[in-house]
Amino acid sequence: MRLPTRKLIKGVTMDLSYLEKILKIFDDSTLTELEIEEEGSQIRLARQKEPAAQMMYAPPPSYGYGPGPAAPAPSTPAPSVGDTSGTSAKTHEVKSPIVGTLYSSPSPDADKYVQLGQNVEVGTTLCIIEAMKLMNEIESDASGKIIKILVENGQPVEYGQTLFILETA
Repeated sequence: MRLPTRKLIKGVTMDLSYLEKILKIFDDSTLTELEIEEEGSQIRLARQKEPAAQMMYAPPPSYGYGPGPAAPAPSTPAPSVGDTSGTSAKTHEVKSPIVGTLYSSPSPDADKYVQLGQNVEVGTTLCIIEAMKLMNEIESDASGKIIKILVENGQPVEYGQTLFILETA
């Protein structure tokens, strides 16, 4: 059943179900502004700008991973998997080259790319980061042993955020 059209501005009518769909798409997106002009009608939607300290994240994709964990507040340190107390070896941080959602395996039912304690070489795929519906393989830029995994599967990551810490020779 279609909702009746309503006059919004003198002489201009618009289908309310169409308007509801546009509002839902806008609410579900990370867009801050949207402007549509169609058949003499114009719609402009805008969000209030939030302080820079608060980041908005798109929901994880719904292709089988299930809902991802809630994004931590920017001031909350990322969870650390692995304990390096007592080690004095050189370490190397593998950082995210892009903003997106990290996945530790190529598909929900596949094994993880890497495990804690695993030795990796330059070019070893460590994870994938989904950004704008594109899957980007993140490769190690150093050789060493993985001593910390700082990001959980399905968690949003920022540009430059440390993802893994390697113990190098």
